[in-house]
Amino acid sequence: MGVKNSPALTFVKGHGTQNDFVILPDPQAQIELTEDLVVALCDRRRGLGADGVLRVATAGSLVAEQVLERLPEGVSGVDWFMDYRNADGSIAEMCGNGVRVFAHYCRTEGLVDTDAFTVGSRAGARPVTVHSADDADADVSVSMGPVALRGPSEVRIAGTTLTGEAVDVGNPHLACVVDGLTPERLATLDLTTGAELDSALFPDGANVEILTPLTPGGPTPADEADFHAHMRVFERGVGETRSCGTGLVAAAAAALSGAGRDSGSVAVTVPGGDVLVTVGDGSAVLRGPSRLVARGRLVAGWAD
Repeated sequence: MGVKNSPALTFVKGHGTQNDFVILPDPQAQIELTEDLVVALCDRRRGLGADGVLRVATAGSLVAEQVLERLPEGVSGVDWFMDYRNADGSIAEMCGNGVRVFAHYCRTEGLVDTDAFTVGSRAGARPVTVHSADDADADVSVSMGPVALRGPSEVRIAGTTLTGEAVDVGNPHLACVVDGLTPERLATLDLTTGAELDSALFPDGANVEILTPLTPGGPTPADEADFHAHMRVFERGVGETRSCGTGLVAAAAAALSGAGRDSGSVAVTVPGGDVLVTVGDGSAVLRGPSRLVARGRLVAGWAD
């Protein structure tokens, strides 16, 4: 299906541990970001290809254009707001990898003049720190806000039923630590068949994380993490992705809880790379890389 009068758009392509995004600069929220347009942009054959779209607009302009009903908690009208859409065009509350890429873009484009600033999201304000950045690469920490464990639930995925912990990180997750699961076995699981969740607990669906049990230390001797785990993720509205920032936080919190701890640091290896999650006092910080890979302009009518 085409996109009627598909507009010429300036874009940047980026990824956080290979969870990839189309960034759309739109300071005054003038782009009509329809579901069909998002789907076309994210299509890897007829569009640019991505796991999601990050519109860069001020929070106040999104309220003025009625994209947002009101400013989320802790977000001011002048804050840059990550208007995030999944690849299927649906709206998501938060994306941890997306926030890092968004912050990288804002810092290197000069939209902010400090390394520490606030990114707005539908899940509320997300303080970020850009530890280092150039036009291509950045190292970014994101304060991910409250992490709430909601109790056990089950999912039918990869041909079996798994038990996990429901976790709220501003968006819903079911994190499944599988006893005896090795990284090698994890890599062979077939996640193409989708995930069947408890619709009463997850009426709008959820992301599902599958991870190995915690082992001491990080993935290399130089790492200072308390624990290490391997993870794969099935994202609602997308399917399997090579990384998921909120999923990494949910998985680390669930794994620590299962080990009898309410705080600690977990280095998590996903197919797209390694990140560090630090959990404590009911909240979490996610630190990891961002990479910007391309800049360009779509021609008018590209998806008609």
